[in-house]
Amino acid sequence: MKKIYLTTSLLMLLPLLSLAQKQTDIYFTFGNEFLFQGASIKDGNNKMNNNMRFTAFFHVSPLINFDFYRWGGIYTGLAIRNVGYIQDEVPDPDIDKIKRRSYTLGLPLAIKVGNMEKTFFFVGAEYEWLFHYKEKTFNGNVKSVYKDWFSNRTPHFMPSVFAGVQFPGGINLKAKYYLTNFLNEDYTDSNGQHPFDGMDVRIFYVALSFNISTRMARDYAGGSVFVER
Repeated sequence: MKKIYLTTSLLMLLPLLSLAQKQTDIYFTFGNEFLFQGASIKDGNNKMNNNMRFTAFFHVSPLINFDFYRWGGIYTGLAIRNVGYIQDEVPDPDIDKIKRRSYTLGLPLAIKVGNMEKTFFFVGAEYEWLFHYKEKTFNGNVKSVYKDWFSNRTPHFMPSVFAGVQFPGGINLKAKYYLTNFLNEDYTDSNGQHPFDGMDVRIFYVALSFNISTRMARDYAGGSVFVER
């Protein structure tokens, strides 16, 4: 999967990098995402119900943008997110509901097409490292919490694809889908059991974000939008 991600990233970059020698605008953006998350959950052949999960903390995404002319560009950078799901249909009769999440550190790469100074569309892929896992189980009024750094209950890395649109003023709307299982089916608990065997959880979300760019400050000060190379 790592080779596929790297190959896809290179194929996305090659057609645009040649333009960078002519005219390029380079700037940074900083934003916070509001995530409306869902999941496709299967336990064997049975589909499990889940509720929408909303999170606004802690999400931060410093990105570097390369705009070629005014019609297209790319961006990459880093992103930290709180990603997970809520399962309200659980085979275990002693559990009413389960909430699982992990903080991730992602490396996105996207192509942008449209008017870079107004409205544009983007599509891309991301590879994320899952570094802090948290699980809550509910039985009536009783809640149990489990936390783990670099947990084996999830895979260590997850790839995803996304697409979205950026509106004037830094308002951004994005849809994202994770390509692999959120749970590690090979995980073995302290009793030697495989609690996630047969479980398949594919997370997706819609994100609303508000981005601030260094280009906004520069343009306000009367600087040039594009730099001649």
